[in-house]
Amino acid sequence: MRILLTGSAGFIGFHTALALLERGDTVIGFDNFNEYYDPDLKEARTTILEGYENFSLMRGDITNLQDLEAAFTALMKDASKDEETRICHLAAQAGVRHSIEHPDEFLRDNIQGFGYVIELTKKHNVGGLIYASSSSVYGNNKEQPNRETHNTDNQVSLYGMTKKANELQAHVYWDLFDVHSTGLRFFTVYGPYGRPDMALFLFANWIVNGKPMQVFGEGKMQRDFTYVDDIVSGIVSSLDHNYECEVFNLGAGHTEELMDYITALEGALGMEGEKDMLPMQPGDVVSTAADITKAKTMLGYEPQTRIAEGVPRFVDWYKEYYKI
Repeated sequence: MRILLTGSAGFIGFHTALALLERGDTVIGFDNFNEYYDPDLKEARTTILEGYENFSLMRGDITNLQDLEAAFTALMKDASKDEETRICHLAAQAGVRHSIEHPDEFLRDNIQGFGYVIELTKKHNVGGLIYASSSSVYGNNKEQPNRETHNTDNQVSLYGMTKKANELQAHVYWDLFDVHSTGLRFFTVYGPYGRPDMALFLFANWIVNGKPMQVFGEGKMQRDFTYVDDIVSGIVSSLDHNYECEVFNLGAGHTEELMDYITALEGALGMEGEKDMLPMQPGDVVSTAADITKAKTMLGYEPQTRIAEGVPRFVDWYKEYYKI
């Protein structure tokens, strides 16, 4: 299989590319290496990927049609007659809080950028599109666990709204143009080479540097914390199944207390951190929980890693990467 993977230097994109390369697929990575967080971390991920002969990198922006056109041309130009082709679109602006402060970036990258990607998928007759949605599309849904059939009209963040818009556009392109697409609603992903703006990374930095942890929601939030390898298994299965038009939850399938997450981190670091208990942030929700029945049935998705195992794996990487 030949895959154009946008966001290849990102957290989930890197791990997905690695899994695909390991099984022998050809991966064309595409990323703009923006400075939303440390570009050196993105370069470190990419250096690992460039160690594979079946990986190539194109630097560009998903909102630049010329950049994207070149990437799609490269994907299709060298594809053999019987070789399957896919787009794995993971590039996007991320973060509920960031979307409140920078709405223009989210509208540009997550809506306009997605529009370019799916239009070029149609134009170049690529075999299928897999794209990152988010658990944020459920908004403040009171029905738990969240199921794909639940109403997602009541958005509470601009980020969630942009992901909902992607799902709607994907359905239109299937209905009008028969573009196969699968949207994946990720639930709180964590693991090695993670994003520095996400909770586990932030907590680790605060603890190691002796600063108080900012614990929002007074520590009473619950999350469906999902280890990155489990997410990747769902992405790869989605690429293989290539359904006509589907949306799946990819989570751990169980909810963990935020304070248990922090306790697991403190235990793995061997350090206890000071906690600054703060109220909920605008756009945030108290609890997320994924019903993964559909993914289990149609993707063979079986998450394996609980936080008691996954958090220490992150800490091992964190200590090695930062030489702690």
